[in-house]
Order: sequence, then C-alpha cells, then structure tokens
Amino acid sequence: MNEAATVLKSYKGPKIRIMEVCGTHTHEIFKLGIRQLLSDDIELISGPGCPVCVTSADYIDEACWLAREKECVITTFGDLVKVPGIKSSMIKERGQGAQINVVYSPQDAVLFAEKNPDREVVFLSVGFETTTPSDVIAVKYAKEKGIKNFSILTANKTMPRAYEVLADSTDCYLYPGHVHAITGTADCKAMLAKGTSGVIAGFTGPELLTALAVAVKKCQEGEPFLVNCYPRVVREEGAPAAMRLVNEFMEPCDALWRGIGVIPMSGMKLRDEFSEFDARVKFAIPDMKEEYKTPCRCGEVLQGKIKPFECPMFGKACIPDHPVGACMVSDEGACSAYYLYGGLIDNGR
Repeated sequence: MNEAATVLKSYKGPKIRIMEVCGTHTHEIFKLGIRQLLSDDIELISGPGCPVCVTSADYIDEACWLAREKECVITTFGDLVKVPGIKSSMIKERGQGAQINVVYSPQDAVLFAEKNPDREVVFLSVGFETTTPSDVIAVKYAKEKGIKNFSILTANKTMPRAYEVLADSTDCYLYPGHVHAITGTADCKAMLAKGTSGVIAGFTGPELLTALAVAVKKCQEGEPFLVNCYPRVVREEGAPAAMRLVNEFMEPCDALWRGIGVIPMSGMKLRDEFSEFDARVKFAIPDMKEEYKTPCRCGEVLQGKIKPFECPMFGKACIPDHPVGACMVSDEGACSAYYLYGGLIDNGR
C-alpha cells in the first residue's frame, strides 16, 4: 500500500467530508476501488456531477418543441437524449418522427448544417467551462461561413457560483482538473478567501489518491487551504485564449440548475450581436417554465444531502435502462455510478 493509500486508510478523527464536483471523479473513484481504501471517518459526497445532471427539465422541453413544432434537426451528445423533461424527452420525440442526431462535437453539427442548407439545425449547447469554447468555435465558424441554418440552444453553466451555493455541504472540494485547465486557479482562490478548502485533482488512480490524501492531511491542520495536485495540466492563468474567445461570444446570465434552483449569473448565453445563432431568439421559443414534480430526489443527491441509494426510486423504478432522474441518465451521474459500481450497499462513507 503506497503512502497516499495509507493516509486514507489509517485516518482517525473528526469526520471529513470531501465533495467530488466532477462526475468523472465519482466514477473513477468507484471504478478504481478507492472507496474501499477510505477510513470510516472520511465521507465522499457526490456533487453536481456533470452538465447533463443539472440541465433543467424545461430546457429539454424547449429542445423537444423545436424538434416537433419547428421541425428542426436537433444535434446533441448522446447522454442528453434520454433525459426527461416536464412534458417529453428527445427519445420520445424521436419515436414520433423527430430528427434527433447524436454528434461527437459541435463542429459535427455545424458541418451537418453546412451540408444541409434546407434544414434548420440546432445544437444543444450543454456544458461547463470545459466544453463551452468548442460550442463558441462552432458559432464562429457558422458566422464566418455565412451558415444561416445553424443555431445553438444554450444551457452552458459555470462553476464559481455553484461552489458558493454548495460550500456548506463539504469540508473540502475535490476540484475538477479539466474545468480549471480552462479557468485557472482564480475561482479556487476566491473560495479559499471565503474559508472554503479544496484540492485540484487529475483523473488517474495515483492522481486521485494523492489529491484525497493531501485533502485529509491538510484538513487535520485546521486552516483553510488550496492545493493544486494537477500542476501538469492546471496552471494559475488557465487557458486565456479559450476564455477570451468565450467572452467574445457569450456573457453571464442567471441559470436554473436541475434540483438546485436558479443560481444567479452561473450560466452563459450568446451576446446580442450573435442572436441570429441563438435558437431561443431565432425561433421565439415560448416560456416552458413550470413546476417540475417528481418523486426522484436528484436535487438532494446533487447537493450532497443524501446518497443516491437513499432515494426510494433508486435501483427500482429508476435504473440506467429506464432512468427517472438526470443523475441516472448521464454516464457521469452520481446515481449511475452508485448503481454501476455497487453503491447500493455503500456503508455511508
């Protein structure tokens, strides 16, 4: 057993709560068996997970409306297709004849639009800071090439305000390395100034073990801390060119996070000068917002208030093949991780 694993296994003391903000971290920790190395006094909490998990139900209904009423070709990543809206889902609309195309990148979507000028093509722009630059590049390409039949439906979100909202649920954040490869360390430093600790983590087994061991050792010192455990990828300045590009095309806005609520200025939308590529403006999408009622407790899972297996639907009415909530739909969702890797018998850590 290496030094990091020994630290995690041997810790005895006050309960330490560590929130994995990133769904990839959650899945890798399960898959690599890291939970089995943890002392009973270390609790891992699964947070927002991934953009799909926190995409609001009314957004799904907007996409379905575009496919059904405007006969748009909807282009999207695959894990969004099964996510339930309030009234429908894209997989249901596809079954009724709507054209829902799964793509691997926004560039695939804009190239499809370029080759099919007689069809309106909408890309579902769902992502955190990691993927938003590629969404913007697709809009930039469409503008430069004069592609008029391409637009995006934005549900892009940013992490800083979410960190603030969820800070009371954790003693230490396991910050997502890919997000901070883009944004740098400034947001983490801002949280540190407010007394919230964190470690920036990579995604391999050794990187995750090291980050968790650092978190445990630093928590014992009793002072807020920030440690970049992913320095080969995350630099203080992040990726300035990517951030400049995003800020050229987009601006902050309020955003509704499924299960959490509206977090002010935590979303990104296209600036007015690029409204011709904004599907909401282009197609005058009506207001889809209404109360979303479901027995699914995804919201509490996303906030770290309960473990997935504490939801009465988990593993029964809600399974990966028949998901009820977004946390089970997404390949990076907490409920999916618990179901796939045996979290049903988790001991509460």
